[in-house]
Amino acid sequence: MANFLIIEARFYNHLNDMLIEGARAALKAAGHKVEGMTVPGALEIPGAIALAEASGQYEGFVAIGVVIRGETYHFEIVAGESARGIMALTMDGFAIGNGILTVENEQQALVRADPKQKNKGGEAAEAAMVLLALKEKFA
Repeated sequence: MANFLIIEARFYNHLNDMLIEGARAALKAAGHKVEGMTVPGALEIPGAIALAEASGQYEGFVAIGVVIRGETYHFEIVAGESARGIMALTMDGFAIGNGILTVENEQQALVRADPKQKNKGGEAAEAAMVLLALKEKFA
């Protein structure tokens, strides 16, 4: 049993709730402990994961958020830089599942967030658990 932290950028409440539901269900089904925390936006998720990991309280992390394309370049910055930050931490050995949806519209997000459809929150939790198992294997 490991301690996992779900870090969410809470903006689209109904979508985040579905992503978190899927992630929590996957982690709990595997017998892990789960806590959650909220940050202002997707760009803050990698920094929050780094701070939480340094505390030694958690073995794995699930990043949750939704970034929907708008009319400005902001979408590309948020989508790309949040993914880059998470990947950099993963390359440093952190067990992180990336459940930040980057979509064109809300309908795409609904299908991906819903645990009864694509269940991307659950998939992110599964990825975090696989990475944690690999980390332990190669430790």
